Amino acid sequence: MPANLYALGAIALWAMLSSLGVALKHVPPFLLTGLALIIGSLLSLPFVIRDRRQWAVAPKTLALGVFTLFGFHFLLFIGLRIAPAVEVNLVNYLWPLFIVVLAPLYLPGIRLRSVHVLAVLLGFAGAAIAILGGRETTGQTWSAGWGYLLALGSALVWANFSLQTKRAALQGQGFPTAAIGLFGLVSGLLSLLCHWALEPSASLGLRDALLLALMGLGPLGAAFFLWDKALKLGDARQIGILSYLTPLGSTALLMLVSGRALSGSIALAAVMIIGAALLGSRARQR
Repeated sequence: MPANLYALGAIALWAMLSSLGVALKHVPPFLLTGLALIIGSLLSLPFVIRDRRQWAVAPKTLALGVFTLFGFHFLLFIGLRIAPAVEVNLVNYLWPLFIVVLAPLYLPGIRLRSVHVLAVLLGFAGAAIAILGGRETTGQTWSAGWGYLLALGSALVWANFSLQTKRAALQGQGFPTAAIGLFGLVSGLLSLLCHWALEPSASLGLRDALLLALMGLGPLGAAFFLWDKALKLGDARQIGILSYLTPLGSTALLMLVSGRALSGSIALAAVMIIGAALLGSRARQR
């Protein structure tokens, strides 16, 4: 199904996001968010040059897009700084769960089937095991809970945007996919303004520039366009549960970057979350 292929493309790119965030941990969060989003917005320029109406969106839509791209990444990057990255990453990937659970509240004619509920519970239990297991193996205190709360808030922000996008498309009020570039550009400029006002200046080396370019063109660029296409063409419940596959690649990359050994709790959590994705993706659309 084309929608699932678009979703898998976005998921593959998002698997790199947390690892890149950790690798750029020394870059102030507003600066990191701003530069990466502006780089990602450049991908929409060919479409806008051809047709300027691609960026003609309602103020309400623009506000939602800016709030989402700015809020999601800022909350995630701060969470990665104050709590163990692997566990924060898994908590952040509860956004597919929220897409599945909240879909009936946003989308007409959608209801949860028992297989969706089971998949959601399995994925949530996996994330809970990751948090509790991380507390035992890393010796973290409950102060790291703020990092998990920020990751949870980030997940809610993205789930809300995804479902509102799908609802607008069903009502014939959707925005062009290229408009995501406008969201990214405005969000990036807002982030840089916050950096100028609130953060100390920072110098970036060649390695930082290359990693920022990779983050902007991939997880904070092309992934958004692929995800938008997937949501407009596919079933939000199945796409949401399919997104549980992201922690597999994301967690593996994080452990490679951080040099952290695979613990039993993380392995179990990953298996449960991936199992939730496979279980939910086997359910037929309804």
